[in-house]
Amino acid sequence: MSVRPWRDIVRRQSRQIMVGNVPVGGDAPVTVQTMTNTATSDVKATIDQIRRCEEAGADIIRVSCPDVESTTALRQIVRAARVPIVADIHFHYKRALEAADAGAACLRINPGNIGSADRVNEVVNAAKANGASIRIGVNAGSLEKDLLEKYGEPCPEALVESALDHIKLLQDRDFHAFKVAVKASDVFLAVAAYQQLADAVDCPLHLGITEAGGFVGGTVKSAIGIGSLLWFGIGDTIRVSLSAEPEEEVRVGFEILKALGIRNRGVRVVSCPSCARQGFDVIRTVQALEERLQHIRTPLSLSVLGCVVNGPGEARETDIGLTGGGNGKHMVYLSGLTDHTVEDADMLDHIVKLVEAKAAAIEAANAEPAQAAE
Repeated sequence: MSVRPWRDIVRRQSRQIMVGNVPVGGDAPVTVQTMTNTATSDVKATIDQIRRCEEAGADIIRVSCPDVESTTALRQIVRAARVPIVADIHFHYKRALEAADAGAACLRINPGNIGSADRVNEVVNAAKANGASIRIGVNAGSLEKDLLEKYGEPCPEALVESALDHIKLLQDRDFHAFKVAVKASDVFLAVAAYQQLADAVDCPLHLGITEAGGFVGGTVKSAIGIGSLLWFGIGDTIRVSLSAEPEEEVRVGFEILKALGIRNRGVRVVSCPSCARQGFDVIRTVQALEERLQHIRTPLSLSVLGCVVNGPGEARETDIGLTGGGNGKHMVYLSGLTDHTVEDADMLDHIVKLVEAKAAAIEAANAEPAQAAE
């Protein structure tokens, strides 16, 4: 029992698999994934996008492999990437074989869509030979016809039955390095399906609300669905599906994890919605700070509040605080204590420098025990 038991999350115990060098499941951190939207055959564009996603913090990145040109390019992409690459395969089993040989860390497939038992055998053997894992991807929008006829519509039971059928195909071939997703664009359907599947299997679960929508709407739906499941302790890896650039998916994914205290990366900003009491333009200030502090990876907190009503209280709980004052002069707090004031004109640059200095100090302090142990 922790000091604040209302914040405790009891995580579902799943077995652990490896996606390249990244552990998924078990006691490993919940990982954040995204997917490129460039033509995979365009090696430069794809690698450039992967690099931006890596900088945003992506742990695993998926690329589409719909044709032989894509799997041919995949070999070069895998070599250039700093994180494991998942090959997205839908129907043609040969693309899976080519992707495994090209070095894909994981194959995203529906075993039932691959074709005959012999073809499933070939894909499993290729995965085993190349040390690749498999993600079974069940989607409410592409359920098997027999399940739609049986249940009448996509429902939690249909998604789970599809997943269990696919799992059996792999387990019958003595393949166990797999994770599973049962995604839907309907938040209620997705959450219910994941809850049922979590009770039925011990494999790692890949969370997502598929086709969630644009940046704002998709973020809200993903935060509700993925956040609810994580709060229940369900989920080992997540992908936020947005009609937005993939690096934005990564940032939203980390914000969901940060809000639940599951993983911390970069600056956690506490800010007010602003009102007539504000001593500076809170909205534009927060936008500018979030943009300028994206390069910070060290977990730390920053409060930005427009006035002294809640500002001092929030500042006591953050590493660095800024509270609006009168006559263009604002109070800066360090480690919860009032420290000094800053003028309007210098405020942004000053706060950025303080955050960078704090991050460097934290990193140096963390490095000392490691050096002492060597």
